Amino acid sequence: MTAPTELRVSKDRRMLTVSFRDGERYELSAEMLRVLSPSAEVQGHSPEQRVTVPGKRDVAIGRIEPVGNYAVRIVFDDRHDTGIFTWTYLRELGEQREERWQSYLDELAEKGLSR
Repeated sequence: MTAPTELRVSKDRRMLTVSFRDGERYELSAEMLRVLSPSAEVQGHSPEQRVTVPGKRDVAIGRIEPVGNYAVRIVFDDRHDTGIFTWTYLRELGEQREERWQSYLDELAEKGLSR
């Protein structure tokens, strides 16, 4: 997977735009990135351990740190900073944004949680 040509955080820090060499460009909300973080804290060590993270509607991106040539660590303003977002994962989130977001909203509703 080739690295994005650009990662741009919006002025309000609530949106990350990821652009790839093939022309694909995805806008990913800070909230979605936070609740779908690839960290063990969110994903667990197996599907059964995955955590539904509520209450992140107002989360913002504090900063982005490069991790080798394959990923970035996104540090959120709620201090969550353990997710390593690989180029592949960022592309998957972009390509599957609608389905993944709807699944998240469905999980919240199922568990009686709110954004």
